[in-house]
Amino acid sequence: MHDRRHLVTSLALVFTFCSALCCQEAAQKQPNIIYILLDDAGWGDLGCYGQEKLKTPNIDRLATEGMRFTQHYAGSTVCAPTRSCLMTGQHTGHTPVRANGNAADQPERVFPIGAGVVTVASLLKGAGYQTGAFGKWGLGGPGSTSDALALGFDHFTGFYSQAFAHDFYPRWLWRDGKKLELDRKQYAHTVYMDDALQFIANNKDKPFFCYLPVTIPHAAMQAPPEYHKRFRKLYPQFDQKVGKYSGDARTTQVQNPIAGFAAMMTKMDDDVGTLLQLLVKLGIDNNTVVMLTSDNGPHHEGGHNPKFWNSNGPFQGNKRSLYDGGIRVPLVARWPGTIAKGTDSDHISAHWDLLPTLCDLANVPTPEGVDGISMTATLTGEKDQREHDYLYWEFYESGGKRALRMGKWKAVRNNLRDRPNGPIELYDITTDLAEASDVAAKHPEVLELARRYFAAAHTPDPRWRYHGGRKKKK
Repeated sequence: MHDRRHLVTSLALVFTFCSALCCQEAAQKQPNIIYILLDDAGWGDLGCYGQEKLKTPNIDRLATEGMRFTQHYAGSTVCAPTRSCLMTGQHTGHTPVRANGNAADQPERVFPIGAGVVTVASLLKGAGYQTGAFGKWGLGGPGSTSDALALGFDHFTGFYSQAFAHDFYPRWLWRDGKKLELDRKQYAHTVYMDDALQFIANNKDKPFFCYLPVTIPHAAMQAPPEYHKRFRKLYPQFDQKVGKYSGDARTTQVQNPIAGFAAMMTKMDDDVGTLLQLLVKLGIDNNTVVMLTSDNGPHHEGGHNPKFWNSNGPFQGNKRSLYDGGIRVPLVARWPGTIAKGTDSDHISAHWDLLPTLCDLANVPTPEGVDGISMTATLTGEKDQREHDYLYWEFYESGGKRALRMGKWKAVRNNLRDRPNGPIELYDITTDLAEASDVAAKHPEVLELARRYFAAAHTPDPRWRYHGGRKKKK
């Protein structure tokens, strides 16, 4: 009997040890995740994507020490719907927020994504991650059921309203549900970036998800004085140019917005360098995935000149366009020891792939009803990467637009408000990067496929309508 009890006790100890070991191994398999979302940075604004006038060495490190994606797309061509796609894993035919908008009955007039929406943050939080967002939320106002703090984030510092986020020296930000009054000398980006770095340091011993939807390089084209002065000396010929942009009911003026853009991007690049140094200092570099992308193509606001910087690279269009200049964006990903150094991927992907990808990394089941496909196989060098049948966008400004990416084909339909059944443009995006030669007449079978996908991808929502055609003048 004694021997039997001893055996049972020994087996229990072994089971406890094995269980603890399995839990430890499971925890080690959950990498820390840092996701940086630039605001209106174009394909050509980064050195690793061809920028020649401006150096971004720390951002470029993410590519040289990791993977650069060459066919990655934004969720939308403006900020709020892109953020909705990122949070829900759904494209703009399904995601709750499909356009920028104001809601007069909401705090700070921010259009709400909706109470109880399952987000990538809530899924990771349920898997034991500490979650923090730092920058521009844009999907619900403070204290509402669409607050970042109500939808999976443990911490939030930054702007709720995209309109208020146009000023980098605002009267206030928000920190964990409380209004943070500023003295108008504090650079907003630095405030929430410092909070992000502290969040990472505080959670070095736990898995964390740090979401950084920063406001650089959107207008106003402001940067800390020491940065702006440096580039005004480099570009004095533009000192007579003054950029103007409205923020929280005020108009901000910036002398030499050319210098302002360079200064902002340099500040951002320096901060990426600081972040990478922190990961090494904390001893968590090898267990941390860092991704960096942009919410849409380059803008024309606040005096910014994307043509001067070749911001959209070889592509046609800018922000608010569904040609590739408005929606094809950089994506670089670094994970030492797991993502092979200096690799390029031509995998066709989009922002709505983030949710299933992070679920995979965190060992969390991907919920039903998402449009995204995990990119984990691509990141880790496996050969069984699933591919999309198509990527889809719909956009409600500028007359209304829709677009598809289907393998080598790109289909675009413009002016939907006036011509809901108007012509579909078709481009072979592999040979015609600028979408300059419409080959629709030569490929009726591809047009028919596009029509079917357009119909299948769109779920009607009374909040998002093209409003039919306008009445013709008599």
